[in-house]
Amino acid sequence: MCREKTAWEKVVEFHGHECPGLAIGYKACEAALKKMGIRFSPDEEIVCVTENDACGVDAVQVITGCTLGKGNLLYKGTGKMAFSFYNRASGESLRMIIKPFDGEMDRQQRQEYILNTSVDQLFSFSKPTFVLPEKARIFTTVVCDICGEGAAEHKIRLHDGKKLCLDCFQDYSRGW
Repeated sequence: MCREKTAWEKVVEFHGHECPGLAIGYKACEAALKKMGIRFSPDEEIVCVTENDACGVDAVQVITGCTLGKGNLLYKGTGKMAFSFYNRASGESLRMIIKPFDGEMDRQQRQEYILNTSVDQLFSFSKPTFVLPEKARIFTTVVCDICGEGAAEHKIRLHDGKKLCLDCFQDYSRGW
């Protein structure tokens, strides 16, 4: 008789290995489910803004259904181990950031500590400082006049009357 995999086992299978970073994302999802009562998001009902591009983001995808492709997983590159969740239906939102760890631990000890510690001890909670992002939009594809590759129109730049993709466009900046 096969037993159903636990949420942690599903997350590990998707990510490829166990690690402390994955455990942080797993616990962040646990906190969002517990404190906001959210469930898996088949469309864009739940939105997650992650401030890092580390292992924990894989847990967010598996547990909450927030993905880049659906437009309800957004990356805000602050480098912080922080996650903000939004419930479009209720308007509720919650930001959490991992608290600094006390003492020295090896990777396995840190992972076990994270998995076995309450979310209230692991994270600081607050309201996000940014508003709920709009729903994902579909943009027209525009062909770059230099390389001939198509790109979403909001990513095209005009230069000397030509439509250029971001790879072909040379940004101009004079400082700050």
